Amino acid sequence: MLKHATRSYTDTLSATLKNIEMKKSVIGLILVIACSSLSFSQDSKAEDEIKTLSQKKWTWMADKNVDELDRLFDDRSKFVHMSGTWNKDRELEIIESGSIWYKQADVHDVTVEIFDSTAVLWNRITLVAHVRGNDVSNEFTVTEIYKKAETGWKLLDLTFSKVRDTHEIEH
Repeated sequence: MLKHATRSYTDTLSATLKNIEMKKSVIGLILVIACSSLSFSQDSKAEDEIKTLSQKKWTWMADKNVDELDRLFDDRSKFVHMSGTWNKDRELEIIESGSIWYKQADVHDVTVEIFDSTAVLWNRITLVAHVRGNDVSNEFTVTEIYKKAETGWKLLDLTFSKVRDTHEIEH
């Protein structure tokens, strides 16, 4: 009788422990899914912020709004164009003087990837600009790199890559 009671107690204890382990596994799985959803939601929110900021940047460039651009551009930012690479001060001078007037950027495609506190945005655009007295239209894929700072996102790099109008950004 004692042997049967011990076995019954052991079986009950074993079943209870398995039940507890199963519940712990389910709770763990729920936490993993919740954290993944939260992370995805935060990345998605950051992606939307960057897309909106990039679109505003094109408007500020067209309007020659160097005050907003000065706040957006990091002090160490670089700008890569077909004719050269320069720093923030030179880019703002070029925009303000109109030596390159970014009249209109038609954005055809945008994708963003978030890497911790860094965002990389690629957009395929048709850019109409006034350069050296002439209006020109070019197809570009523009790469923009942003870093999250205490005051918001700061643009670190803007690189124009001339492409064909059939160029596609892989998502």
